[in-house]
Amino acid sequence: MRLIPVAYLASYTLSLLGNSVAGVALPLIVLQTTGSALGAGWVAAATAVPAVLAGLFMGVVIDRINRRTSSVVTDLVSAGAVAALPVVDAVSGLELGWFVLFGIVGSLGDVPGMTARDALLPAIVRHSGVSAERLMGAREALGAVALLAGPAAAGTLMALFDGSTVLWLTAATSLGAALITLAIPHRVGVIDTATDGGSARPAGSSWRQFVAGWRVLTGSRFLTTVTLISVTSVFVLAALQGLVLPVYFLDAGRPEQVGFVLTAIAAGMLLGAGTYAMAGPRASRRFWLLTGVAGTTAGFAVVAGLVAPWTVFAGAFLVGAFSGVSGSLLGVLMIERVPEAFRGRVMGTQNAITTAAPPAGIMLAAVLTEYGSVRVAAVAVAAVWLVAAIVTLRSQALRTVDSTSAPSEEVSMSAQ
Repeated sequence: MRLIPVAYLASYTLSLLGNSVAGVALPLIVLQTTGSALGAGWVAAATAVPAVLAGLFMGVVIDRINRRTSSVVTDLVSAGAVAALPVVDAVSGLELGWFVLFGIVGSLGDVPGMTARDALLPAIVRHSGVSAERLMGAREALGAVALLAGPAAAGTLMALFDGSTVLWLTAATSLGAALITLAIPHRVGVIDTATDGGSARPAGSSWRQFVAGWRVLTGSRFLTTVTLISVTSVFVLAALQGLVLPVYFLDAGRPEQVGFVLTAIAAGMLLGAGTYAMAGPRASRRFWLLTGVAGTTAGFAVVAGLVAPWTVFAGAFLVGAFSGVSGSLLGVLMIERVPEAFRGRVMGTQNAITTAAPPAGIMLAAVLTEYGSVRVAAVAVAAVWLVAAIVTLRSQALRTVDSTSAPSEEVSMSAQ
């Protein structure tokens, strides 16, 4: 494999690994420093809104500048925000306000960084000679490895080092991702509108550009359906993993087994994405879509049954495996069918909505558990996925996944 795809995949994996470590280590460091669980909650709440807003509006910037440059800059912002914490700790000591401040700064790099890498991916395919199926499958599989290794690495680091050292190491992952991205030639990140028939480069005010990107997303049945299935998947997973399953395992007297659910999902994703990377072109895309969505539905049904811990783990593995297949396929379709000039805005909006979905899912599950039961909550959130899956499979826009003309024409028309 050539340097370009290797550098891209290595940078993506290192950045995701850093985020995964930070997601576990940072709340623990806040708790150790402030001694307040409420303080950790304030940090999470304060960074959520800026992250969503940054995802929405930074897409305009990503559509204006070199995509490699935007990826490097966002990683540097994330690295700087984390590295500032141990510096402040050494100078004056950390208080809750510092965590909130630099959490907000870091959020300006996290979601835009995801968007920048997503927007860069089609150019990586064009310049590397690697098929979109293989590259996307490899990316999803490596993402599963990062999600699997991140919590374990965070726990190990917190056991071996003090909080400041862990923060330095976490910042180093984002810095490393930025440096590795620099190995990708600058020309790869140039926005080439000729690849989608010459879509117009961003013009006019930033607000007009944002509205134009939103019009592309909402005006395309293909893009709205893909966004629906992606956001619903995150919504349901967050509800199950963030509240339903912790309550279930706590009631069963086995709270330590909650972490194995994430392990099962990540292991399944590794298998599913790896399978698609190797065998994607050998079957029709409609086959992979039907298989992925149907298998994920079966997995959620098994988890929602809450029959026994081992069935929950089995269902989580199925969810990971089949969502790894469908997620890889949808990623390939996004590469092919989003106009080059609008990738930052479209994918930024999708990532922002996806970022807002987990708190909503957890809140719904909490209300249903409080006023019903944990089993009512499990069935209800699984039913949300079932509705989205039916809409997806019946969608006319996704019945043409083996064609490359109709959806792209629809997206082009919506950009007018």
